[in-house]
Amino acid sequence: MSDNVSHRKHTGRARGGKPNPIDIHVGSRVRLRRTLLGFSQEKLADAIGLTFQQVQKYERGANRIGASRLFELSRVLDVPVSFFFDDMSPEVSGRRAPHAGGMSDSGQAPFEADALAKRETLELVRAYYRITDASVRKKVADLVKTMAATDGDSERPTPQRNTASHRR
Repeated sequence: MSDNVSHRKHTGRARGGKPNPIDIHVGSRVRLRRTLLGFSQEKLADAIGLTFQQVQKYERGANRIGASRLFELSRVLDVPVSFFFDDMSPEVSGRRAPHAGGMSDSGQAPFEADALAKRETLELVRAYYRITDASVRKKVADLVKTMAATDGDSERPTPQRNTASHRR
């Protein structure tokens, strides 16, 4: 029994001593939810009986989050445990997409490009929900959708519009 285990050392880290991509993903989901709720790392740490440095390590994926701690985080952050595993790319989960050719060697986890993980997205969402009037919120959402649709229609640069406004 110990023979099988002794031949295989499993540290939870990916090759090269980097954090496991799943731990990084779970940590990024902790950071996402914490930020959406407006919690500081200190406030979350106090709520679960840790130091803010430990929360930082969890959020970076440097330290693994055990099952009981993950359950506690789900309770404090008011999400199901499954939330921490949502939106995981096939590359991170180890399941290959039908068209995937393998893992990237770029050293950057694919989920970091996720728009929900960006600070500006989180700030925008928090500001949006600070608007107390529901009709104003709807108008803001409609405005943003219209702007995004207009921007999406013009994929090519339009120097004519830019230069025309700068003529004297």
